[in-house]
Amino acid sequence: MCEPRYFDVQYAINPWMSRGAPVDTARARLQWQTLVDAYRAHGHAVETVKPVAGLPDMVFAANAALVLGGRVFGSSFHAPERRPESAEYESWFKAAGHDVHHPESLCEGEGDLVPAGGLILAGTGFRTSRAAHAEVQEFFGVPTIGLQLVDPYFYHLDTALFALDDTGGAAGAAIAYYPGAFSAGSREVLERLFPRAVLATRDDAMAFGLNSVSDGRHVFIAPQATHLIDQLIHEGYVPVPVDLSEFHKAGGGIKCCTQEVRS
Repeated sequence: MCEPRYFDVQYAINPWMSRGAPVDTARARLQWQTLVDAYRAHGHAVETVKPVAGLPDMVFAANAALVLGGRVFGSSFHAPERRPESAEYESWFKAAGHDVHHPESLCEGEGDLVPAGGLILAGTGFRTSRAAHAEVQEFFGVPTIGLQLVDPYFYHLDTALFALDDTGGAAGAAIAYYPGAFSAGSREVLERLFPRAVLATRDDAMAFGLNSVSDGRHVFIAPQATHLIDQLIHEGYVPVPVDLSEFHKAGGGIKCCTQEVRS
């Protein structure tokens, strides 16, 4: 994770962002720290990357890479404003002892790459290119399933879908997603692969309820996604509501702020 010391809305690269929109930086720091504390209270280790002045979106650590099996596939950002973030995160991973593959194609890390059921679900349409999907599959040797995003409010896959658990292969794994974020063909793919999926409403998705992190039991989730929270409780999960609404002004939430280091 990366402290939001310099978090601000200085440009507009998605529909959530309004250039010059007022940001309560003190509130953002408090919300971010609450998320850190929640992770640690539930037994998760949290390491931090030093923020850099002039990179207001560096707080959205998920976009920096996909880490799977201890291997790091870095990022190549679509927006010029965010491209310097890649080098900062690559330096952190290398200092931690990891080799980092820098993608040849546009790819925004866990923003568009979600491991689930022995697969990598890969979003495209707004940020990550289809060419990156092939590059990801070749690097990890994991089947990579392309999914077409069609609603600009859900410009990254992690705003429209998250993995609840990763057990039993694709047929046994559980995900939650908002069908309206995807093309018709991609919805059919998800229905075939994940018959146990929890389907979210547009209200859930617009509340950043799908920008969540699950450890297989606890789901760290936006408290505003009330319908989705009720569904998760019914399915036996334990929601851990954490309000990151200040970050919604930049189109981010819990998952955006969280890079999962999978050993």
